[in-house]
Amino acid sequence: MPNKVPNKEQKQKIEQAVHAIDEQLRAIAKEIHADPELSFHEYRAQRRLTAPLEGAGFVIETGLAGLETSFRASWSGSGAEGASDVEGESGGKGAAGGPTIALLAEYDALPGVGHACGHNLIGTSAVGAALALKAACPDLPGRIVVLGTPAEEEGGGKIIMSEAGIFDDVDAVMMCHPQEKTMVLRGGLACVDATFTFHGKQAHASSSPERGISALDAMINAFVAINSIRQFVKDDVRIHGIITKGGDAPNVVPELCEAVFILRAATVDGLKTVREKVYRAVRSAAEGVGAEVEIAEGLIYAERNNNKALAGLFRGNLEAMGLEVSDPPQSGGVGSSDIGNVSRVTAAIHPYIRLGDAGTHTPEFAALAGGEAGMLYLNQAARALALTAYDLIADPQALQRVREEFEAWKLEGEQT
Repeated sequence: MPNKVPNKEQKQKIEQAVHAIDEQLRAIAKEIHADPELSFHEYRAQRRLTAPLEGAGFVIETGLAGLETSFRASWSGSGAEGASDVEGESGGKGAAGGPTIALLAEYDALPGVGHACGHNLIGTSAVGAALALKAACPDLPGRIVVLGTPAEEEGGGKIIMSEAGIFDDVDAVMMCHPQEKTMVLRGGLACVDATFTFHGKQAHASSSPERGISALDAMINAFVAINSIRQFVKDDVRIHGIITKGGDAPNVVPELCEAVFILRAATVDGLKTVREKVYRAVRSAAEGVGAEVEIAEGLIYAERNNNKALAGLFRGNLEAMGLEVSDPPQSGGVGSSDIGNVSRVTAAIHPYIRLGDAGTHTPEFAALAGGEAGMLYLNQAARALALTAYDLIADPQALQRVREEFEAWKLEGEQT
């Protein structure tokens, strides 16, 4: 199948290949859903996702970028010039092995509510798309890679992998997320998490309060100070936090208290301003009662650079499958994801397919992700991912449009 425009018959074969493994994919997704693992600890999910790929002949590598639960599963079709499945060969941008298309798998869960973001479906749909492409298109003139990216919820696995160069040889990346609406161009905010640890001085709260310095008062003052900032930031800014340690006993002046916040803004540049304002307020709150504060910052999640040409291909496949695609929200209604950092390295999209009426990060969404609605979504996402990857490899002009858009975006950023 060397370099020919995608055809309907071949696409039907790809969809049939997804249907043929539907029960297998359901079983994997349900197992991951019933056995949630938190960020950086997704050992069993990693094995469940890599096992079928290894069985199908994909070359498996684990522990990428120093992350034990990451993985890369690679396969090159026989139509790729110089195609090879030797571990470590990349066949990336401009290489003899044809284009490299990566399907991103997420599989970490949330504390308390499990797979309330549907990552059991995201990871399994990437695996299903790759398996279907290998089965239906053995002579594909390119390379399919499933990249297992741990710790999206907390830790930024894709950021760590991006900084280690894992995406440097990839022509385009895709993943598909369950949501309340089907969308292909929904954005994402830049964000960072920050832990504020307040240190005071312990004392008996009744007999000798004058000897104490309350870390709790410092923290409460910090919450009040942060709230006072809210009217002086742009509409895209989001600031939200929780108290993770508030003291040990009510009759002891708290020596140590801790809070965790997430700060968000439309862009990394805008986030810088928010960070400066919030951190200044927190330091002043601590100083005001004689306490001290340590600020520990996590990795910065960049805003999302959706590749419109790639999104157009994905949308065309969704509509051909009979799904109605909605416009993204004009304002609000967005979160953050570490795929934003990947979208600065190569062409990327992060589309959504409707799962149901529940919002993400809720018990109701978790129930949908493990039920029949989730299994229907899984089939749809695997088909859309596989069909779009096929479009990119079978139609060089389509891939060229995607790459040209990304390179133009990159050049514009370098000039500003």
